[in-house]
Amino acid sequence: MGEQVFESTMKVRISDDDNDAKKSTSSSYNSLLTKLHAGYFRISLSLGGQALLWKVLTQHLDKYSQTLEHKFHSLPSTTFLLLWWISLCTLVILSLLYILRCIFHFKLVKLEFLHPIGVNYLFAPWISWLLLLQSVPFTIPNILDSSCQFLWWIFVVPVVILDVKIYGQWFTTEKRFLSMVANPTSQLSVLGNLVGAWIASKMEWKESAICIFTLGLTHYLVVFITLYQRLSGSNRLPAMLRPSFFLFVAAPSMASLAWASISGDFDMPCRMLFFLSLFLFTSLVCRPTLFKKSMRKFNVAWWAYSFPLTFLALASAQYAHQVEGHVAAGLMLLLSALSVLVFVVLTVSTALNLDMLLHDHDRYLNFTKST
Repeated sequence: MGEQVFESTMKVRISDDDNDAKKSTSSSYNSLLTKLHAGYFRISLSLGGQALLWKVLTQHLDKYSQTLEHKFHSLPSTTFLLLWWISLCTLVILSLLYILRCIFHFKLVKLEFLHPIGVNYLFAPWISWLLLLQSVPFTIPNILDSSCQFLWWIFVVPVVILDVKIYGQWFTTEKRFLSMVANPTSQLSVLGNLVGAWIASKMEWKESAICIFTLGLTHYLVVFITLYQRLSGSNRLPAMLRPSFFLFVAAPSMASLAWASISGDFDMPCRMLFFLSLFLFTSLVCRPTLFKKSMRKFNVAWWAYSFPLTFLALASAQYAHQVEGHVAAGLMLLLSALSVLVFVVLTVSTALNLDMLLHDHDRYLNFTKST
């Protein structure tokens, strides 16, 4: 009789433990979906940009000395392939998780869309996929060329839809005037158009490229002037998100690459945009105290340092290819090395702080508290 009571007690305890384990698993899964906002796609943006940088560097090595060629050719092909596949896996995982967030927590996505900072990161997934498409590591045969063009439309159409919604609000909705909501992350919308135009020109869709480039460049000028004026009514960027100031570097760098691809030459407008991005980068680097508070504790916002610097390095590679001088080549190598160094530091920091990625200290983009 006592053995039966003991066995029944053990069964109840085991069933309770199973139920507790299931509940904890479900709650952790639910917590992951609620905290995973679009800002985490900054990681995939950096991975895709870095893979593209290694691909471009391998293509430009033939123009330089045998010493540089020997040093670079021992690593780039393997590094590029590794980065591309890691970027693909990371982007697929983030995209699947965000799709689940849209399905099970649509209210949080809606709050994200209404947020003046969060809405701009909705461009990040599509930019990441476009960069991944641009950096494909294998030659695409004519049979699959139409598939890539179809993928381009899939990734660009959401960018245009977001453009129509956001840009329309800037001059038609009183509470959403650009002077009231402008912040450095507003340049992500511009970046989406410029990346789309760059890839369209690579596919020899010149009219589509010019159309999207015009849309991006026009609104870049508007956003840039608005941010430069620092109107009193505009929302100030929290100290934790100040790494987003490096988006000032990303937009003109990508604009120079896009126009070079459209015109077929890294001409005077391209060089002007490149020099502008170089000046803005120098201005930010000379003000380290601006980022002091944001560097106290690890945050996913740190990844905003990486991909703008990578875009600047890509523009410098194009400039060095056109100018063919020691100064241009040295500048390309310096910016590329700096981009790789920043990427490696961020990767190591993320690996050492995985438990902090989804913590509540990301309060400015934590939309669960608004519900």
